[in-house]
Amino acid sequence: MDDITIFFRGLLFEIIIFLIVVAIGTFVYKRVMSSSNALSNLGEILPEDEIHTLKQVFYLILMSLAFIDILYALISSEGIIYFVIFDIALSLFLAITLDKSSLKGKIILLLLVPFDSINFLLFGSLLLSYIDLIHVLVFIYFVKLYYDKFRQYTESNGLSVTIVVLFALIFISFILTQIVEDVYPLDSLVMVSNAFTSNGYAVLGTTIAGKINALILVWGGYILSGVGTATLTAAILMKHFNHKFEENERLNKELKESIQNLEELIKSNESSGQSDDKEQ
Repeated sequence: MDDITIFFRGLLFEIIIFLIVVAIGTFVYKRVMSSSNALSNLGEILPEDEIHTLKQVFYLILMSLAFIDILYALISSEGIIYFVIFDIALSLFLAITLDKSSLKGKIILLLLVPFDSINFLLFGSLLLSYIDLIHVLVFIYFVKLYYDKFRQYTESNGLSVTIVVLFALIFISFILTQIVEDVYPLDSLVMVSNAFTSNGYAVLGTTIAGKINALILVWGGYILSGVGTATLTAAILMKHFNHKFEENERLNKELKESIQNLEELIKSNESSGQSDDKEQ
């Protein structure tokens, strides 16, 4: 068996593995989204404005993750194993949430297969390069796709686009920090995240896992604090307006009772007047 045959059999094996995992993930994803739990009914636990903001952030985060995947694939060699796991996980998420009913969706699904990353994870070696050019191109497609989704969602709901300015600021700082500080993309992302959330400027963590954990803690805490603030504000406002509503209901009830008593008094006076006329 020649090397070319072995190479293509390896690609076919990786495609089959990827599609099996995608099929399982798609089944679980549809079950979760169709259920009535809190994850699929955020409107029951969060204010509407906060949900809109989180959806905007969701689209921008996916766009940013796709860009970081491209950036790491082309210019960075730090922590290959972590990037491989990140690349596979992001590819699986995009494939699971992709609309696969059309021919275009099926083609994009096949292009999403991270051949190099799967091969490195299974056999410890790369096929052609750190990541093949086609995989990079399909991630460029997803950068544009999620930006378009963000723009359409923002325009259709009449929302502010100031969050784009925020992400642009972070993105520019992310690139600039790499250049002026001469650091890897992950280090730059940690430094920018720390500076943006007022946690300092130093890289928190000396290992790849430690830096990723620092990023999760920084941005997780930042998002949760925003959600908590919005939820608390909404709860205070709801309590205030509920109190006003109850007070108005009480006043309306008293007014109705007064009107009813007045009508009864008028009827009583009219009846008395008619009786007096008859006696006369």
